[in-house]
Amino acid sequence: MPAPGADQTPAPLAGGTEGPRALRPLLDTVLHALGQGATARGGPFPPGGPDAVTARLRTAVGPALPEHGTGAHEALRTLVRALAEGSADPADPRCAAHLHGPPLALAAAADLAADALNPSMDSWDQAPAASALETLTTRALATLVHPTGPAPDALVTTGGTESNQLALLLAREAARTRTAAPLTVVCGANAHHSVHRAAWLLGLPAPQTLPTPAGVLDPADLAAALDARHGAPTLVVATAGTTDTGRIDPLPKLADLCDAHDVPLHIDAAYGGPLLFSDTLRPALDGLDRARTVTLDLHKLGWQPVAAGLLAVPDATWLSPLAHRAPYLNPADDIEAGHPDLLGRSPRTSRRPDILKIAVTLRALGRRGLGDLVERVCATAQLLADRIEAHPAFELHSRPTLSTVLFRPTGTDDRALADTRRRLLDHGTAVLGRASTPEGLWLKATLLNPHTRPDDLDALLELVEGHTPR
Repeated sequence: MPAPGADQTPAPLAGGTEGPRALRPLLDTVLHALGQGATARGGPFPPGGPDAVTARLRTAVGPALPEHGTGAHEALRTLVRALAEGSADPADPRCAAHLHGPPLALAAAADLAADALNPSMDSWDQAPAASALETLTTRALATLVHPTGPAPDALVTTGGTESNQLALLLAREAARTRTAAPLTVVCGANAHHSVHRAAWLLGLPAPQTLPTPAGVLDPADLAAALDARHGAPTLVVATAGTTDTGRIDPLPKLADLCDAHDVPLHIDAAYGGPLLFSDTLRPALDGLDRARTVTLDLHKLGWQPVAAGLLAVPDATWLSPLAHRAPYLNPADDIEAGHPDLLGRSPRTSRRPDILKIAVTLRALGRRGLGDLVERVCATAQLLADRIEAHPAFELHSRPTLSTVLFRPTGTDDRALADTRRRLLDHGTAVLGRASTPEGLWLKATLLNPHTRPDDLDALLELVEGHTPR
């Protein structure tokens, strides 16, 4: 191994005063490779199915760990191009399967700065400015959720799954201060799978899951469930934007029931939460501010690169169970001297400054600008629903609540519908999801691209019709 100071020049670094100079030519290579890969893909999805995608990647990459390196530009050119060619592209209007949004260019650019500076959000001396930015931004977003809270705050998470887990953790710890009985989660069958996984990870009983045949939690069913629990420690989980249909539970009525039974309420608004940015759409979230904890996820209807999750609370003191001491990161005398303690802001130790891209987006677009994007995609979903209702070859499940539209070819059984979806994937022409309801299986279009035009919707329906077996 060459000793420090030896003649061999190490690879340049991204930070420091010389970092931008080192990055500039590499970025040119990356951008060129992204363009080449997208051109080679030629659509929203790489064609041929899993085996063909893997074969193309293996051919392009060769040995994953070569004995001798190929150099920075060749490595970037080869691997970025191969990844772009073999990726689903959420910026293509025909890529609409999941809550997998196309990131804003400005947010991706901000992420580059975060990567180059590399603040680690586990101690103040690794992230002095980033920690201050996180405090300002999370409090602003938490105040949007809980405008009358005594001290609104939010934690930055990797997404809805981590936020929901933290919500259950906080509820468990709060319950332990009152009783030794285990906390039980009560949720609807429409709740995100992460609620059940979080209960398992935290050693809680399996959630009591109430049926939701209409797609939302029925207040009468919840009232009966809470009455039957006779005051046992309980957390109610409601959903504002279900994964399959985008439905919003009747939040005010559920909050009334929780108040009457003295039970905390968590609302998973990972999908629907950004309706708060819109003056027109935010009434759909009435009651959200009454929850003890709220999940948000800005890499869905926030157009951020993954990851950009949040867990909002109306009172920062409710986050105290997360406090943790590691003397090398947050010694008591540093805290007494006024150095912020970051270790209680997450169950993770090392974490990147995901707040930067969010803060840049908020500053660049403002609440109204983001609200306009949310309104655009929700209006596009209504337009697609109109087209499906008017088309004799298709059946619409229901009018969309957010930006998710369920539909299927008229008269198609579940097996044929699943085959249609896979045909579209294998041809690389469209990416649609699937959702099961009591009425059967449906194709799911999750419209998160604010640039989608009416003719894009027509083209999508033509593709589905053309790939449906007869």
